[in-house]
Amino acid sequence: QVQLAESGGGFVQAGGSLRLSCSASGSMFSILGMGWYRQAPGKQREFIAALDSRGGTNYGDSVQGRFTISGDNTKNTVFLQMNSLEPEDTAVYRCAAEALNTSDPDPSPIEYWGQGTQVTVSS
Repeated sequence: QVQLAESGGGFVQAGGSLRLSCSASGSMFSILGMGWYRQAPGKQREFIAALDSRGGTNYGDSVQGRFTISGDNTKNTVFLQMNSLEPEDTAVYRCAAEALNTSDPDPSPIEYWGQGTQVTVSS
């Protein structure tokens, strides 16, 4: 079992920056990748960014060039640096991780989700 703990959300004016963090904890697991999604009221969940275990990154079109994902593999932690924030970025941001249960002799990837952290950008 993997638990994800997010932090760093808050309130910021348009043009400002925030940095989100997400740490994975538990026992007997190996992280394949971690990422961020967001969901605004009345809208579908949107992919923001992902970081795989080899350091490869992927971004959603709406945040390309403004957001940067990075990580600390030794601490199973991923960060999302959000710059040039816009009111349209207002949403609940949730961390996701794909992991293997290393106690399983034939493990399959399992997806885990954090509770989410609110980001509010004022105009």
